[in-house]
Amino acid sequence: MTDDHELRVSKIQNGTVIDHVAGGQALNVLAILGIDGTRGETVSVGMNVPSDRLGRKDIVKVEGRELSQSEVDVLSLIAPAASINIVRDYEVVEKNRVVRPDVVSGIISCPNRNCISNADEPIHARFTVLSDGVRCDYCDTIVREDEVAANLNVN
Repeated sequence: MTDDHELRVSKIQNGTVIDHVAGGQALNVLAILGIDGTRGETVSVGMNVPSDRLGRKDIVKVEGRELSQSEVDVLSLIAPAASINIVRDYEVVEKNRVVRPDVVSGIISCPNRNCISNADEPIHARFTVLSDGVRCDYCDTIVREDEVAANLNVN
């Protein structure tokens, strides 16, 4: 017997479940992963689902894909409470909380147009990770957590 008030989303056979994402950030997670629906990926998204820990949370399930460490590093900037679950043959084989790196390089653009990282120089933008965002190592511009997604270098 099922509860009519319960949300049911099918299990994935192989892939990644990104859980405990702050409510409203699921679409930014998809942008980070370069998922826009045009390549036929199977993706399930739950947004603003009740959560004891966060109040409201988002959940993203991506079939057939395990995240790289650089993708997890970027996710940690917009979803610091997230957990990454790797699923194989319908079973969770690995479960990890994201850990913010101390520094990120080449994955975020500096919004300061005068920053040397935006000039025609052979360097990538490099940021020191703060508790609520990142700071450019070249010009000290601060990008707050809620602005990171707008400055991503997404392929």
